[in-house]
Amino acid sequence: MNSNNDIQLAHERLDVYQNALQFYALAGNILDALPQGKQNAIIVDQLSRASLSIMLNIAEGAGKPNGSDDAKRFYNIARGSAMECGACFDALHIRKKTNEIVFIDGKKLLIRIVSMLSKM
Repeated sequence: MNSNNDIQLAHERLDVYQNALQFYALAGNILDALPQGKQNAIIVDQLSRASLSIMLNIAEGAGKPNGSDDAKRFYNIARGSAMECGACFDALHIRKKTNEIVFIDGKKLLIRIVSMLSKM
C-alpha cells in the first residue's frame, strides 16, 4: 500500500512548507471574510500575493541543490514575503479586521516560518 509520502514532492515534506500552507489557508479565511470594496482591495491583494509567495518560493528553493546560493535566494525571498504578511496582519489587526485569536495564531505561524527559513 502506498503512503502519502510516495505522492509528495520534496518541498511538501518540509515542515516550513507545511506551516506556510497552513498560514495560506488562515490568511485566505480572513480575506474571504473581509467585505469587498475599494477600502480592503489593497490589503486583500498584498496578503493574498505574499502568503502565496511564501509557498512558491519554498517550493522553488527546494528544487535547487541543497545549500546552493540559488536555494538560499529563494528561501530569503520566502522569508521576506513572510515578513510582509506580518505587516499585513498588523494592519488588519490595528483596523480591527481580525479577532485576537486569529491574529495571534497567524503571527505564531509567521514567526515559526521566518525562524525555519532563517536556518535554511
